[in-house]
Amino acid sequence: MLIAIGAAAAFQASAVIDLDYYSRLQGLKGAALKTAVHEIVTENVRMLDYGSGQNNTWYGFYVTDRCPDGSVRDRYSNDVRYFGSRGSSVSGMNIEHSFPKSWWGGSENNAYKDLYNLMPCEVKINSTKSNYPMGVVNRTTPSGDNGCTRVGSGSDGQNYWEPADKWKGDFARGYMYMATAYQDFTWTNSQGQVILQTGSYPTLKSKASELFIAWARQDKVDQIETVRNDDVETFQRNRNPFVDFPNLMEYIWGDSIGQSFNVKTTVKSADFIGGSSIGDGPVSGSIEELYASSFIGEDGGCQEQIDLQPANRTRVWTLDPQYGWKASAVSGNADNIVRDASDATLLTPAVNLAGYVEPTIKFDHACKFAADPSAVLSVIVRAEGEPDYVIPAQKIVWPKGTSWTFTNDVKVSLPDFAGKKIRIGFRYTSTTEEACTWEVRNFSLTARKSLSSIDDLINDNLANEADDSNAPAEYYSLDGRRVDPATTRGLVILRRGSRTSKVILR
Repeated sequence: MLIAIGAAAAFQASAVIDLDYYSRLQGLKGAALKTAVHEIVTENVRMLDYGSGQNNTWYGFYVTDRCPDGSVRDRYSNDVRYFGSRGSSVSGMNIEHSFPKSWWGGSENNAYKDLYNLMPCEVKINSTKSNYPMGVVNRTTPSGDNGCTRVGSGSDGQNYWEPADKWKGDFARGYMYMATAYQDFTWTNSQGQVILQTGSYPTLKSKASELFIAWARQDKVDQIETVRNDDVETFQRNRNPFVDFPNLMEYIWGDSIGQSFNVKTTVKSADFIGGSSIGDGPVSGSIEELYASSFIGEDGGCQEQIDLQPANRTRVWTLDPQYGWKASAVSGNADNIVRDASDATLLTPAVNLAGYVEPTIKFDHACKFAADPSAVLSVIVRAEGEPDYVIPAQKIVWPKGTSWTFTNDVKVSLPDFAGKKIRIGFRYTSTTEEACTWEVRNFSLTARKSLSSIDDLINDNLANEADDSNAPAEYYSLDGRRVDPATTRGLVILRRGSRTSKVILR
């Protein structure tokens, strides 16, 4: 017996998933699907440099692996350590390659610097796990169990390291990403060859893919994982598709290899994270662009608010026909440069987020003549009736402050402002000793439409049901695994054509 209880809106995506980014996966299967994923995640990427310092690995970890209390999220041990200044390494910790660099010969390529492969790790367990592959440990070495990670031999006598249950799915999806993003590598090390074979497909040997799929099914995608996916994207411009689409692994190595992958209707992590489960708050629909302006040849309706007027300028923010909105408090010429103290904010028009969730802003910016741009520049949110909210500097990818090169596609999620009326402000400050130049362009604000009740979902589904009534039915568990309706009971996701609905099988 099947009881429909509402639709999970078609074309549903997580807070930051751009379905156009994944469009090349549509209709592909098995090896072709894996190669398409490889092409997507390796195109136009940029990697932070390896190590400590500004725009290096530890600079990224400060965002991707920093807990709300400032501690380091260590997936390899239960030790508690805290970040210091952004970009500084943490005492007692290493940068750990989940896929050891020795597996491909140690070349300092993108895999060597990829944040999906790098994690902060306690020094001792990092040394103990050596360059062993990930697998099931049957017998630990004398120092091979720190209460979180186990190191020792498996049933085949090979040495492995095994993550804690709560991290097994995270690491499994990370290994799937690495075996896909770098499927063109030659795996030369004997330890890597335990689970890998050279070649674009399947790359993961069957015993490895079967284990990792089992772990990923057991330890489902959670909010920690999706947030890290979003954060890494702000640095690298790519995503881990195995986090966005929890059942993608099934189409490449698992139980759906012969089935065509449908980007638009396949189950996404957003289907069971962040309020899309029945009884867990509003369910959200498609992403909509609520405001956008290139700031090239158009002011976008923005207004300048000056709180400290520079002595020699009437305006701080001016519209540059080539580079967008430009802020500066410098006057004079090359022989007589005058820097003024100033405080001026460029404010976008108000955007009403009533009926929307997961607002996200995106923009490009460049900065020159600033030792530390985040010390003199900031981005604020002005909600109606509330004090200004300054977006934490670590949530923004800042230019280095030494060139006119734009940092593109800076993306910041603002979930706390769902349902409110807001303006975004770019605040510039300067002194008589330091006055940088800041350029901002290609700004947009997007959000997901909120479908606030089961009745809304049912109505939304009925309006389109006729289009897909003859399409074959496919059933998935809430974690994205395809299931047999003849033997499955309980809440599942029914996909029929371009529509997805939550139903109860009895």
